[in-house]
Amino acid sequence: MPADFELEALKAQAMAARTYIVKQLLSPAEINLPEEAVVTDTVHHQVYNNEDDLKELWGKEFNWKYDRILQAVTETKGQILTYEGEPITASFFSTSNGFTENSEEYWENEVPYLKSVQSPWDENSPKFVSTEKMPVQTFEERLNVKLPNEETVANVVKRTAGKRIAEIEIGGKTFTGRDVREELDLNSSDFSVTRNGNEVIIETKGYGHGVGMRQYGAHGMALEGK
Repeated sequence: MPADFELEALKAQAMAARTYIVKQLLSPAEINLPEEAVVTDTVHHQVYNNEDDLKELWGKEFNWKYDRILQAVTETKGQILTYEGEPITASFFSTSNGFTENSEEYWENEVPYLKSVQSPWDENSPKFVSTEKMPVQTFEERLNVKLPNEETVANVVKRTAGKRIAEIEIGGKTFTGRDVREELDLNSSDFSVTRNGNEVIIETKGYGHGVGMRQYGAHGMALEGK
């Protein structure tokens, strides 16, 4: 989360991060980790930068940004998020498409507190809409399909509660939105696909899996005093 976000949003992020670690401590995932490590410092778990990393990343802005994040961490010290007495799965992502996603529509399990809600604040995110172009051949190889030589190459069969693609037909094959997102490395599973000659144009809305707290939405809510 950007360090210049509202303090209440940074505090929410701090609690999500702390809760995530506590949950991993109590129920370690079955994955190969360095000795005594609880999580990786990658997107597989939680990306982490140490002070040296942050000094290189932030340069002259290091001091005020570090102090601001430290304030958010300190003011929530000792606090985690729980549901029925247990640490929650504190998932988060950058930017929604205007809605968050039901957990069971992206992952396998239904989680009672990870439900789709409206989030209009995300429209102010620089990551709200993005466009990617790729050669038809690359698109076909990644999805193992053959596209028709016309502009309309995809048919959305079903959408999720969070307005993302649940099911889509491309080149005579049916995919989930998540499958296409992962195979093509898209920002979101809310996307449209068109063909223009030898190029495929993909427009996505939102950035991330859509489940849990959206960071730009949290910032927008904090700006309104929440």
